[in-house]
Amino acid sequence: MVSLARASLIYEWKRYLAAVLAVAFAGLLILVQIGTLLGQLATSTVVLDRASADLWVMAPNTESYDLARDMPGRYEMHLRMHPEVAAVQEMIFGFGDWRTPQGGKVTVFIMGLNTSNKSLSLPDTFDESLRLSLQEIGGVVVDEADIRKLKTRAGDRAEINDKSIRVTGITQGFRAIGGAYVFTSMVTARDLMEGLIMDDYTQYFLIKLHDPAKLEAVQAELQAQGDSAFYTVLTPEAFSYLSQDYWLTESGAGAAFAFSAVLALLVGIAITSQTLRAAILASIKEYATLRALGVSVKSLRAVVLEQAFWVGIIGLMLSLILSYAIYFIAKANHVAIAFPLWSVIASATFMLAVALLSGVLAIKPLYETEPADLLR
Repeated sequence: MVSLARASLIYEWKRYLAAVLAVAFAGLLILVQIGTLLGQLATSTVVLDRASADLWVMAPNTESYDLARDMPGRYEMHLRMHPEVAAVQEMIFGFGDWRTPQGGKVTVFIMGLNTSNKSLSLPDTFDESLRLSLQEIGGVVVDEADIRKLKTRAGDRAEINDKSIRVTGITQGFRAIGGAYVFTSMVTARDLMEGLIMDDYTQYFLIKLHDPAKLEAVQAELQAQGDSAFYTVLTPEAFSYLSQDYWLTESGAGAAFAFSAVLALLVGIAITSQTLRAAILASIKEYATLRALGVSVKSLRAVVLEQAFWVGIIGLMLSLILSYAIYFIAKANHVAIAFPLWSVIASATFMLAVALLSGVLAIKPLYETEPADLLR
């Protein structure tokens, strides 16, 4: 048998359509805002997350991956002396001005990578042809999302810090915030940043261990050996969290995105609760009739809550369909967005709770009014 709640929803579907759409679009608003926030945060650590190093070594008080500080290259010998360290490689990170042939300038983030076939800094999405293209002196790789910004394409020449470079490859998935990532070899990077970083200094050391299972012990020993006043040793996960936390809590961009996500949450709650409550209150006389016929308030509450539940479920299903449609559209246009499973579950659970709470609030008049009053 079809329950009274579902039967009334089917029969009076036009009355509840507005509530379903309110849940759908409120859920969509919340999920897309959270997805955009997470996507923007992920762009700040995308290179770090895709490298293959077991440990990262950086200057003390480094707040984020893209705010690298200089440290002496001699620290490399201290790191190599540990018996569990299999390899140590440098990586440099700096800023530059990209000048197009037309004369325009764009701020770029220069990343000097080890280009050997055992590189720890090369992103795991780089194929062999991209790795080899970086070995060309003056060769750089840029993301396809930045081609229009940089006014370039594969094979074109440009200038960075008044030094000639050539675009030897195009990659995907490395769109930066406020500039463009430029990947190059260590030799080319040092040439491009001549005068900005001394030859015997670097920004990062990347470490590969003989046994990754001993990661925590080796990290503690290297940190104690170097002392936090000289350098900081972090796992990639910890460094990524530190960088994203900085962008979220300390930078204006992260705070703005967080504020917009919270605002979307509040707007979604208000729209959903009021629309759903209005839809249920429109049937208040029918509930009053049932109560006058002897149906208990407990039974009526169960009917209203079931209605709210199904309205919430249908709305959330529509919301998920729309969210993933937006996700694929965003990806096709190189917009950073992410929908991890926990964010989908959390958003759906929260919106369903709002729908059920709206149902509880909608039936409140039945507790406060006599059935005869409602039937007048």
